Amino acid sequence: MNKYEAEFSNLVRSFRKKHMGKGPSKIITTFCKNWAICEMEGNLSPVEKFIASADEGKQVLRSARTEMVKEMYRKNRPVEMEAFLGCNYVELFVDIDIDRDFGMSIFVFDENIEDKFCR
Repeated sequence: MNKYEAEFSNLVRSFRKKHMGKGPSKIITTFCKNWAICEMEGNLSPVEKFIASADEGKQVLRSARTEMVKEMYRKNRPVEMEAFLGCNYVELFVDIDIDRDFGMSIFVFDENIEDKFCR
């Protein structure tokens, strides 16, 4: 992870903390073409971990976590990320493994950020 990917990780953590009250404890970002791929650990709050202790809780939590995060970015454009990268945010793909407390977010931008920051 280079310094730009590390700074992007910090922006993701700050954004999630601001809009969700808690950010992941660990984020590793990789720029690939026009994608910023973020691997995230330590996403769940203590209450969410309790909810996940039941099978039906896991399903509800996974659905809520993935859809809620996507909706959060739709309603609150990540202008700090756009300013940092100098390009526009297009969309977000999200998934989470509740048992492992491991999530993936793929941010799509309108320019090749790998060429811009990793060459």
